[in-house]
Amino acid sequence: MKTPLDGMYAALLTGFDDDGGFCPRRQSSIVDYVARQGLHGLYIGGSSGESGLMSPEELLEQQRVIHSLRDRIPGNIIAHVGVASVRDTVRLARQAKSLGFEAISALPPHAYPFSDAEILAYYAELAAATDLPLIVYEIPVRTNRPLPLPLLLDLLDLPHVAGIKFTSPDLYKLSQLRHQRPDRTYFFGSDEFYIAAAALDPLGGIGTTYNALGKLYVAAYEAMQSGDLATARTLQRISQDYVDILLVTGVVPGVKLTLDLLGYDAGPARRPMALRAEDAREVLAAFLARPDVKPWLG
Repeated sequence: MKTPLDGMYAALLTGFDDDGGFCPRRQSSIVDYVARQGLHGLYIGGSSGESGLMSPEELLEQQRVIHSLRDRIPGNIIAHVGVASVRDTVRLARQAKSLGFEAISALPPHAYPFSDAEILAYYAELAAATDLPLIVYEIPVRTNRPLPLPLLLDLLDLPHVAGIKFTSPDLYKLSQLRHQRPDRTYFFGSDEFYIAAAALDPLGGIGTTYNALGKLYVAAYEAMQSGDLATARTLQRISQDYVDILLVTGVVPGVKLTLDLLGYDAGPARRPMALRAEDAREVLAAFLARPDVKPWLG
C-alpha cells in the first residue's frame, strides 16, 4: 500500500566547522549535493547527522537552517527529534511542525534500560505533541535491545504514528509488522542489504550512504518496485563495496570525505569521531573513479 511518505531518504549529514561548531555554510553545501540526487526527501537530525553529539539547541538551529534551504530540497523533510529527554524531544517536534516539515521521527529512549511501558509512554507523549505523522524506530544496534513485536505493534497503533524505520537484520519481524499493519509506511535502514528487505515486499529506505549514492539507491528502489532483481543486485553490490570501505574509514567521516572529494565541503565529523584510515582519501578516490560508480554520483 502506497503512502505519502514512501520512498528513499538520505539520513542527512550535519555540517560542522573545523573546531566542531555547527556550521550553516557547510550544512548548505551538504544539502546542495544530496538534494540533487532524485531522492524522495531528507531525514534530518538523526544518528547519521551526529545528533547524539549535539545539544537540543544545536538541533533546533539545524532545523531552522534546513528550513531556510527548503527551496532547494525536493520532496519531504522528516525531522528526527528523539533526544534523551522527552521534554526536549517535544520542543524539537513542535518546532518541526511550525517550520512546515512533513513528518517527525525518534529513536526510542535508550539512555537507561527503560521498560516497554516507558517506551510506549514516550512515543505516546511525542505523538500527542503535534499532528505530524510520526515514524517510530527499531535499531537494536543503538538501543542494545530489540523491541518485541507486541510493543512495535502497539507503537504503530498510536494516534499519528504513520510507520517505522526498521534498522535490524530481523527480516522476519519486519515481514510480520508489514503483514499485520499493511497500511503503515515502512523504511529499511541497513543500506548494505536494502534489496533483501525490499524483496519481501517493496519498501523505502533511509540511509547514511544515500548522502553520496542517492541516485544509485533510487534506481535500486525503482528496480525492486518493477521486479528487476538483476539490476537491483548489481546496484546493491556497488553499495556494498562502498560500505566495505566505510567500515574501515569510519562511516560518517568517510561519507563526509566522499562529499569533499566530489567538490562539496562537508567538513569534519564532530570529535571524538574521526577518520580511522590514513589512506582513506586515496581509497575513496579510487572507488569514485570506478566506471560503474561514476554514473551514480550526483
